Amino acid sequence: MYRLPKRLLVDNPMDRYSIGSSTPRLQKNEDGSPTIYLSRDSPGADKESNWLPAPDGPFWAVLRTYGPNDAISKKEWTQPPFVPE
Repeated sequence: MYRLPKRLLVDNPMDRYSIGSSTPRLQKNEDGSPTIYLSRDSPGADKESNWLPAPDGPFWAVLRTYGPNDAISKKEWTQPPFVPE
C-alpha cells in the first residue's frame, strides 16, 4: 500500500504495509479465497485480520504473485475485481 503522489509506504497503527497468504490470522471464505479490506478506517474488529490500512486520500495498491502457478503463467487467471463498499 503506497500513498500517492510520492509512492511511499502508508504509516498506520498496525504497522502493516502488505497483506497476503503469509499474513498471520488471515481469514478465508468458504471457497478458500480471502476478502481483503483496503480502507482508511477499520472494517470492524472481526475483519481486521484481512485489513490493509489505506491513507486518507489517493493510494496505489499493488498485487504481486510470487512463484506463480500455471494458471497465472499461462494468463488463464485474472485478478479479482476491487469492489467498493
